[in-house]
Amino acid sequence: MNYLELLLIEDNPNDAELAIRALRNKHPNLPIIHAPDGQEALDLVLDQAATPKKTRKQPGLILLDLKLPKINGLQVLEKHKQNEQTRSIPVIVLSSSNEISDIENSYRLGANSYITRPVNFEAYQQVITILADYWLELNQLPIQ
Repeated sequence: MNYLELLLIEDNPNDAELAIRALRNKHPNLPIIHAPDGQEALDLVLDQAATPKKTRKQPGLILLDLKLPKINGLQVLEKHKQNEQTRSIPVIVLSSSNEISDIENSYRLGANSYITRPVNFEAYQQVITILADYWLELNQLPIQ
């Protein structure tokens, strides 16, 4: 299978490593880019959007944490969805927060899905595997 890149925006190195490991178990050839803060994530995505279309390589899917340093996840989501070149890239919020306001704000700003991250290691791996199965195997992603 020819995969588009996946962008993981996660500041916690342990959570990022667990997600990457779970994704690689199911999809070993999946190109994964990790951004540890909101500013780096925006720089990656928006700088790529500004390059000529022939040389642009955008992620096909974004996994986004909300509680990020520098620029929080809701701000990243808002800027991402406001940009004409990046708004069609699906964003899955994967957060430890189950606050109604975070969920509502995420959807209001254009999130394609909101998942509360389990604290249990096995449950977290299972969630990542289910996400990968759906978004990378069943769902039709926009062609980049």
